[in-house]
Amino acid sequence: MTTPAPATPVLSVRDLRVEFATRRGPLTAIDGVSFDIARGEILGVVGESGAGKSLTGLAVIGLIDPPGRIAGGEVRLGGERIDTLSPDAMRRVRGRRIGMIFQDPLTSLDPLYRVGRQIVETIQTHTGLSASAARARAIDLLTEVGIPAPERRIDGYPHEFSGGMRQRVVIALALAAEPELIIADEPTTALDVSVQAQIIALLKRLGRDRGMAVMLVTHDMGVIAEAADRVAIMYSGRVAEIGPVRDVLANPLHPYGRGLMGAIPTLAQETKRLAQIPGSMPRLAAIPPGCAFNPRCPEVFARCQRERPEPRAVGAHAVACHLYPATETVAA
Repeated sequence: MTTPAPATPVLSVRDLRVEFATRRGPLTAIDGVSFDIARGEILGVVGESGAGKSLTGLAVIGLIDPPGRIAGGEVRLGGERIDTLSPDAMRRVRGRRIGMIFQDPLTSLDPLYRVGRQIVETIQTHTGLSASAARARAIDLLTEVGIPAPERRIDGYPHEFSGGMRQRVVIALALAAEPELIIADEPTTALDVSVQAQIIALLKRLGRDRGMAVMLVTHDMGVIAEAADRVAIMYSGRVAEIGPVRDVLANPLHPYGRGLMGAIPTLAQETKRLAQIPGSMPRLAAIPPGCAFNPRCPEVFARCQRERPEPRAVGAHAVACHLYPATETVAA
C-alpha cells in the first residue's frame, strides 16, 4: 500500500529575508523566516513589538513599501510562487486568493461609502457577479459574520457601526472573494474582551467551516491560546520556536518563549511580581552576533555569542537554540 503524498500547504514561506536600504547600508528586518500553514489551520505569530510579526505578513501579501524589499527566500500560495509576481498580478492575488484583516477596521473601510457598496464592489471585481447577485452575496456574508439585521445594516456607513461590528464588516470584506488564506494583523487589539472573544470564535469557525488557512498576528498570548492550532514565536526578525499551541504554551523550549510564558499571570499564581525578561528587543542596526537573544538570555553561553542557531526539531517543536543538539535542522 502506497503512502499518500502530503497535502500542499496553503501558504509556504521559506527563508524569507526582508531588508531596508539606508545610507549606511541595508538593515535586515526579517532574516530566514520559514513556516507552512495548512488548509483549515490557524497559525498564531507572536512576539514583542519589533519582532517582525506584522512585517512578515506584509511581505507575504506584497505590501512592503520602499526602501524595504524582499531580499531573499520565497513565498508560495497553494504551491505557486507569488513573491516574484508583478505588482498588478500580486494585486489580483491579494483581492482574490488572500483576504486581509487589520487592527483598525477604519483603515480598511472608506468612511464616505456605505459598507454594502464596498463589499459589493469587491465581490464584483473578483467574481463577475451582477449587482443584484453581489448584493445578495454581501447580505449573506454580513449574516455569516454576525451582523444583526443585515438587510438594513448593509446600507449603513462605517461610523454607524461599533468597533466590533466594524471589524465584522472587515472580515466579511476579506471573505468576499472566498480566499484561500486570511492574514489577520492584530484583529482584536482595539476591542474589549467580550468582543475579542466573539471575533476569535468567528475566525475559528470560518477556518473550520470554509477550510481557509489563517495567519493570526498578535502580541496577546491569550488570543493565541484561544484561537491558534500552532504558534510561531518571533524574536528580532527570526522564528525562535514553532509548534502545536498547547505544547508551546505548556512547555516552551526556547528561553525567550519561557520568558514570555512566565510573564503571563495565572489564577493559581501566588507570587506578587510577574517574571520579566531583562532588556529590550535590539534595534535593526544593533542586532548582536550569534543568537540575537543572547544579551537577554539567562542561559547564554559562549557559542550563543558567536554562532547563530538554526531551527532544529525537538519533539513536535522546531526551536532555534544551542541548548538542543542539532541532530536535525528543519524549516520552522
